[in-house]
Amino acid sequence: MTDEILLAFLNDFRPSWSEDLRRRVGAATDRFVRVDSLRVDLQRFHAPEREQYHATLLLAEMLRHRPAGAGHIVGITEVDLFIPVLTFVFGQAQLGGPGAVVSVMRLHADYYGLPANESLLLDRAVKEVVHELGHGFGLVHCPDYSCVMSSSTYVEDVDLKAERYCPDCLDLLANPPESRVNVV
Repeated sequence: MTDEILLAFLNDFRPSWSEDLRRRVGAATDRFVRVDSLRVDLQRFHAPEREQYHATLLLAEMLRHRPAGAGHIVGITEVDLFIPVLTFVFGQAQLGGPGAVVSVMRLHADYYGLPANESLLLDRAVKEVVHELGHGFGLVHCPDYSCVMSSSTYVEDVDLKAERYCPDCLDLLANPPESRVNVV
């Protein structure tokens, strides 16, 4: 398994800022990041009563397409995602696992009736991808509101945080709990 991260844009979604996303996610995670496209039959995960797509099922499907020997894969889509216990999610990841999925639908300023802002959309996408990767690296939500690992219930929460891990989260990444030695 490598430290490589694959940003897999789903179906025909490939924004003009995909290269900027690749570069900034690489800088925030200190890992090699590559971009590719992935075709997935999204209709299989559509919940018509919600007009949304089931994030957990989509994530499981993406993992079936993960290249052999690859590190982490993050699917990026424009469809609205949910898990049954929440109204929506910006993304979902396996804690300590190789897969994550992120939706940019609710990251668009115009989703909230504001003027379109590609720069803001990119900033939010970077934060959500780095956040979901943090879960993949084994991190849980951080109480530091400015840390990329803080929980985001609303898009304003995304805007408040940085796109990098705080010192405590960086320490956990460098020294996972199972590698720490307890000294009495």
